[in-house]
Amino acid sequence: MEDALNIMEVATGGAAVLVAEMAKSGWASFRAGVARFFGRGGEERAQQELSLVDAAHARLTESPEGERDAVSEALRQQLFIQLAAFLQHHPEAAADLQALVDGADSAEEGHRVQANVQHNTNSQVVISGGSLSANNITYRTTGDDK
Repeated sequence: MEDALNIMEVATGGAAVLVAEMAKSGWASFRAGVARFFGRGGEERAQQELSLVDAAHARLTESPEGERDAVSEALRQQLFIQLAAFLQHHPEAAADLQALVDGADSAEEGHRVQANVQHNTNSQVVISGGSLSANNITYRTTGDDK
């Protein structure tokens, strides 16, 4: 059993990734993977589990910005309990949940930007995810006509 995935570790990682993915625009596609994971418990059980996940998603997205961190932490704990309980009944699904966690990590890596700037004497290099301003200088993204 030492080679098997530790259910509590997988549930912890799964809960953290679920909450992180809920806040992103790609939630719908990630939710489909969560539905497949819960499908290991049968259709009725999957619907029950997904209704809890959907309620958590609504709670996070509808929470005021100032309360978002506290809500995220509460949801991580709630989802950890839900995932751990599910995995207790369906330990064979641990690999599926781990694959979701790993897939979210690799998808996140695809959004990273790497820039190598060399030999740029007397020049400026600006890397930004959007427009920015500093000292009366404004850098705008392409198509930003403000």
